Amino acid sequence: MAERRRGLVLVAHGSRREASNDEVRRVAAQLAEQSAGRFEMIHAAFLELAEPLIPAGVQCCIDNGMEEVVVLPYFLSAGRHVVEDIPAEVAKVNNTTGAEVRIAPYLGAAPGLADILLEQSEK
Repeated sequence: MAERRRGLVLVAHGSRREASNDEVRRVAAQLAEQSAGRFEMIHAAFLELAEPLIPAGVQCCIDNGMEEVVVLPYFLSAGRHVVEDIPAEVAKVNNTTGAEVRIAPYLGAAPGLADILLEQSEK
């Protein structure tokens, strides 16, 4: 059986400061470089204040033939944006292809986060 074509959408809040949005785009580009083929397409999308917005980011993956789209919230806590707003935005996608769209656990839930924070504190 052939592997399904997979896309990843790294979702951040979005900022009026374009340099902050560019930081998120660079993280998405790093993920693409380091994904070792796990995802065919990886890009950033935003909840508000920057483009593309979440529905457009997910739709781009679907329109480019991704059969599975993983939405990865780049958030540290399970606040309203993670629990309510991101799922509501993902629900706006016009998925007529039947692609599987799922929301991965947010960054702050990652088991290795404490190690990363401790490492960062030593710099």
